[in-house]
Amino acid sequence: MADTLRSVNPTTGAEFGDPIPETGPDAVARIAADARAAAPGLAAMRPTERGDLMRAVAAALAAHEEAIVAVADAESGLGDVRLRGELTRTTGQFELYAAYAETGAALDIVIDHAAPRATPPRPDLRRLQIPLGPVAVYAASNFPLAFGVAGTDTAAALAAGCPVVAKAHASQPATAVMLGQIITEALERRGADPRLLAVVSGFQAGLDLIRDPNIKAAAFTGSIAGGRALAEEAAGREEPIPFFGELGSLNPVVVTPEAVAQRGAALAEEFAASMTLGAGQFCTKPGVLFLPEGHGLDEALAEAVRAKQVHPMLNRRIQEAYTAEASRLAAHPQARFAVEPSLEDDGFAVTPGLVEAPAAAIDGDDTLLHECFGPTALVLTYADTAELERVLPQLPGGLTATVQLASSADAVAQKALPLLAERSGRVIVNAWPTGVAVTHAQHHGGPWPAATNARHTSVGTGAIARFARPVAYQSTPEPLLPEALHDDNPLGVQRVVDGVLEPAGKA
Repeated sequence: MADTLRSVNPTTGAEFGDPIPETGPDAVARIAADARAAAPGLAAMRPTERGDLMRAVAAALAAHEEAIVAVADAESGLGDVRLRGELTRTTGQFELYAAYAETGAALDIVIDHAAPRATPPRPDLRRLQIPLGPVAVYAASNFPLAFGVAGTDTAAALAAGCPVVAKAHASQPATAVMLGQIITEALERRGADPRLLAVVSGFQAGLDLIRDPNIKAAAFTGSIAGGRALAEEAAGREEPIPFFGELGSLNPVVVTPEAVAQRGAALAEEFAASMTLGAGQFCTKPGVLFLPEGHGLDEALAEAVRAKQVHPMLNRRIQEAYTAEASRLAAHPQARFAVEPSLEDDGFAVTPGLVEAPAAAIDGDDTLLHECFGPTALVLTYADTAELERVLPQLPGGLTATVQLASSADAVAQKALPLLAERSGRVIVNAWPTGVAVTHAQHHGGPWPAATNARHTSVGTGAIARFARPVAYQSTPEPLLPEALHDDNPLGVQRVVDGVLEPAGKA
């Protein structure tokens, strides 16, 4: 009998529901081959057809809101309000990527007509992006909807014209199966190939999937260790494939002396709220807070953190790793607990914590510069601007970096911002990093270990580009060109022709 996965309620720690079979090697190979067989049909769709398909998926997910939220809450403990908001974000991603795909912007079309009198003569060149092929998507546990089977990676891959084989996260196996069924049924009702999306389950299935020759790219959100292992698998194949991993991030916050003087008490409360949001299991949790010496916020920070009631952790392994990592941080010779976290008796519940140390503790020593996944953060006190300028470049790469300042004339902020931009993918001023808007301008990535490729984002319309590659046609007769490259622009898509942008709709 095949091994099975069981749903576990994080609030109680009890298993529930029917066992879900793990996907065996033969089934993974068949599913990957099916995705490869379905790929040409999706790639051949016009942008408007692909957009219609994605909107149908969004509508189907919205129509099953009650059932999706119920099973996701039972498996994650994240709560009804949080998960309804996350589902809205999930359907919104499909709709935004659909609209973007329909404009043709994701095709990145560039046409340079021949210039025979140029020196040297220039041939006719026409470039566009084509889909890579089937994509393996590894669902995340901390956002079971927005980064799960129906999450941003899946939406981006479909918008690029790539079928998806999603690997369910072990913490939410029933949620993954339900989402997969809803999407494939929506595809069938729309007259599309249901093999454009499939779900596999089990640790070994995840390895078999990334090793399968029919898989042409992979996307992952999770731990550094898990991401590194999958990245090595992707690179070690006979035909290496691109791997897009979003991994660990400290998301530092620098508070200037002027900001402390202006609104110190409010900043302490806001930091505690952001740091403990979702039980500190957000990839953008502010994990390091830089405060000036003599800030006077010790008691306010400790009280704000102690007052927070957090959701249970996602699973037993994460719960146990949380307190172990917090204790490791506090064991540093220059560090101490300001608030010591603990494990609670019910399910995977924990209490939040706070570790304090001088900023000098990280100068030439990265012991404290490791993410504690969960509602504990590190507070570092800096002596002056010179010390900040010395230690900030030593931070590991991150998804975000934040400066809390008093005004644009704040001298500390002026020094800190460019240093933080060198180490992060998104720089924030006078706000908090938890919350990632799904927009055209968003960048959710950063230098290692935040991501395996700092040039790419996993959120926003830029995420689509990960799953396509450019092809240039030189001196090719129009009848042999893809329709999108014809001179009369029959698809009405956005293009750059001889250096001039032609907006979508111009045919």
